[in-house]
Amino acid sequence: VSFWSYFYCACQQVNRRKEAGENRIRPGGKRAKVRYPKLKEKEAGGRGQSILTQVLDKGRFLRLGESVSLSPGNNIELRCKGSNIGWSYPIYLDTFNDSRLSIKKSDKYSQFILTSPSAADTGMYSCWVTLCDGSECLKDPDRTSRTYIYFPDKDDLFVPSTIHFEIVYLRPDRTAVIPCRVTSPLAKVSLHREVPPEEMEVDGTLVSYDPTKGFILQKPSPEHQGVFYCKAVTKAIPQISTKYQLLYVEVPSGPPYVTIEASLSSARGGDNINITCTVLGEPEMDVTFTWTYPGQNLRPVSVRDSWRLINRGMGHTTRISQSVIAVDDLETIDFGRYICRAKNKLGETAVATSVHSN
Repeated sequence: VSFWSYFYCACQQVNRRKEAGENRIRPGGKRAKVRYPKLKEKEAGGRGQSILTQVLDKGRFLRLGESVSLSPGNNIELRCKGSNIGWSYPIYLDTFNDSRLSIKKSDKYSQFILTSPSAADTGMYSCWVTLCDGSECLKDPDRTSRTYIYFPDKDDLFVPSTIHFEIVYLRPDRTAVIPCRVTSPLAKVSLHREVPPEEMEVDGTLVSYDPTKGFILQKPSPEHQGVFYCKAVTKAIPQISTKYQLLYVEVPSGPPYVTIEASLSSARGGDNINITCTVLGEPEMDVTFTWTYPGQNLRPVSVRDSWRLINRGMGHTTRISQSVIAVDDLETIDFGRYICRAKNKLGETAVATSVHSN
């Protein structure tokens, strides 16, 4: 079922059927002249109005609103008005370099074509006018349009995912989303815990559901940990979503918290040593390590990086990332200061230790 509103571009003449009452013959044989109201600048495609349209058959256009439902399998063509246009669409179309997608640009508009769309293509589609000053380009916030497109499929009530068991991290200082999105806005969706088996209460405040995002937890707590799944119901048979492992995170956001430790602080020539750099951080935040050490580029060493999830305290989940530098058969050049630098997207931290000769 589509919830569409039909509008016509003011810049283009569109043939339409005569409405009842138009061109009636007045007494005296004269036809009544039909007057159409003038469009304001905003209604005529000025700033603040949607610049995103769907191309229909026979040269007709549909200006898209917040959401629309389209039949899977039927090619879609979108147009965005402007000479320099940027597009955004479900990220997996780029991830897999999908050949079904093509974007063509002209002087007056940009054309977006997706052939044979399916339930997996359900998602947000947007376009915007790009303003450039030399090499610096910015998105024009007054000429940006977006619409969420559903591709309803009775066999896929949930948007298909390549991940069959997904981890959702819970933090006390931000909302968490269980991303079981549906392909139809008419589907009724519920949230269930696997053990003990129970349906979670959705009160619209602490826990709410948005078909374009999933279940939203406003104030996650350790009690929300566990394995969950979503159930969707329409007129067809109910369907179950991917399973979600909810883990509560203990470590706050920030640059890496780093410690460093040497297997030997004092050694002799011919000894083997390992120096370990350890970071405790957020579960999904990647950490990269770099080393500075005596004899760099002059002596062979081995460096091994790894990470794993661990539970700490009251079921809190933390990611432990480690980098280990190994130096075998120590020589005089290997004694001195070893510096480890750990970096994540929020910053960098450096720590050091020294290895002395006996």
